[in-house]
Amino acid sequence: MTARLIDGAKTAQRIRQEIAEQIRANKLSPGLAVVLVGENPASQVYVRNKGKAAEETGMHSLNHRLPETTTQAQLLGVIDELNHDTSVHGILVQLPLPPQIDAQAIIAAIDPAKDVDGFHPVNAGKLSLGLPCFVPCTPQGCMILLRETLSDLAGKKALVLGRSNIVGKPMAQLLLQADCTVTVAHSKTRDLPAECRAADILVAAIGRPHFVKGDWVKPGAVVIDVGINRIPNPADPAKTELVGDVDFAEAAPHARAMTPVPGGVGPMTIACLLGNTLKAAKKSL
Repeated sequence: MTARLIDGAKTAQRIRQEIAEQIRANKLSPGLAVVLVGENPASQVYVRNKGKAAEETGMHSLNHRLPETTTQAQLLGVIDELNHDTSVHGILVQLPLPPQIDAQAIIAAIDPAKDVDGFHPVNAGKLSLGLPCFVPCTPQGCMILLRETLSDLAGKKALVLGRSNIVGKPMAQLLLQADCTVTVAHSKTRDLPAECRAADILVAAIGRPHFVKGDWVKPGAVVIDVGINRIPNPADPAKTELVGDVDFAEAAPHARAMTPVPGGVGPMTIACLLGNTLKAAKKSL
């Protein structure tokens, strides 16, 4: 058995095209404001990619770049201005934030109707209750890929490796809504390899390169690798490469289908962010 690649980049391109068509057909002008505090290199790349993708679909992207020394009060002031700006339909504050800023306080200050990241407590609460809301983009993208890979998710045993508010917890909620039997594993889980081997669906979101080994994967399982880790390139230590939380080479002979890193979940996250922004723009009419 050799795992089939789940091409997130191809699916994301299709979603972006559909968004662009809806924007043109409805003569909309969705506005996405992205706030970046500091000079984190990875965050700068993410912000640049999000802005480019937004503009390609016909949205207008507003980038607010603030210095590392920005205070919490100053950032809250920016958020307040964006909350009241009618041309802005979606607000995204790029994480992580500098240590002097309480990320939860910033997230809570965003208007839930513009919270296209889906992190606000109101949206998180609605998700847990199964109510309409903005769903966090990475788990949302994972679910799209899973539904396109499996004809039916009902009754599948799913394991989510990681319990973050951004991926792990909302991912578990979405899998439950899809009638999966869900286990959330973490650093305190006993006999983690055995838990993984029992899963028909394995979602790895722990942030540790090549953490999941090949013999942890149940034969025929579908593996969604959320991890994006930069490590030294074995062929040239002076360079780096991106790898996932799953040891792809080891796991591929066991899995039915897997997402690659890069080119799997990452593009889906941006596509779903644009989808949430379009949804916000429609609701504002």
